[in-house]
Amino acid sequence: MQVALFIIFGLLAVAGALNLLYQRHPINSALSLIVVMMSLAVLYFSLGAEFLAAAQVIVYSGAVMVLFVFVIMLLNAGEEVHTRGSKMAYIAGIPGTTAIFCILTFVFLKQRNALGATHLRDSLSGTSSNITEVSHQLFTSLLLPFEVTSILILVAILGAVVLARRES
Repeated sequence: MQVALFIIFGLLAVAGALNLLYQRHPINSALSLIVVMMSLAVLYFSLGAEFLAAAQVIVYSGAVMVLFVFVIMLLNAGEEVHTRGSKMAYIAGIPGTTAIFCILTFVFLKQRNALGATHLRDSLSGTSSNITEVSHQLFTSLLLPFEVTSILILVAILGAVVLARRES
């Protein structure tokens, strides 16, 4: 079953990357990049890297792509070209979404008992999970670099706002 998920989301990531290259409108390219990032998150999750999958969704698919779309809209100095949408979305969008939904529903219903069993087994046996280890390291020995990085990102965002508001 894991091989089937890997093949499906690997092909979805490759298709999203090819769609990213063939799009003429930058917003459609950014949306294709979100498809690639979400597919990679599912691949990370299927490999047992839950924290990396969650970080992929939150950081890259969420925050970074919002910034990409913001910069694209901010720098779009020309007149907006209205398109009828991506041809790839019309051809593969509805059938692909339906197929992925059906496959994921089948996998989750078939593996219903095993989904929560790992966490329960870890808490009963006293072993810690991947997320517990990473969060312990992040908030104990790496707390100062973590906070310095957040301040650096805040300064970069303020600098971008100042540069965007400056009139030429």
